[in-house]
Amino acid sequence: MAAHAVRVVVSGRVQGVGYRAWVSRQAGERRLRGWVRNRRDGTVEAVFVGAEEAVAGMVEACREGPSMAKVAEVMVDDWTGPALEGFEELPTG
Repeated sequence: MAAHAVRVVVSGRVQGVGYRAWVSRQAGERRLRGWVRNRRDGTVEAVFVGAEEAVAGMVEACREGPSMAKVAEVMVDDWTGPALEGFEELPTG
């Protein structure tokens, strides 16, 4: 089965609330590859690669986030860039 890959950008109160760590845990539970990072504009960006159903579930989970987050919007587009072997938290970009 081919891997499905998307990039998401999450806006709202998503920095300083454990959002990246939460994404890493959720992605690991779904056996997804990719990465997550804070962006200088206050958003969180992530790439999810894996089974289509698992990726779709992760995108939906991002709309809620951890309990301290207040998600305003989740923008999703296809990802054609490189994929990591595991899932990593990257430095702010």
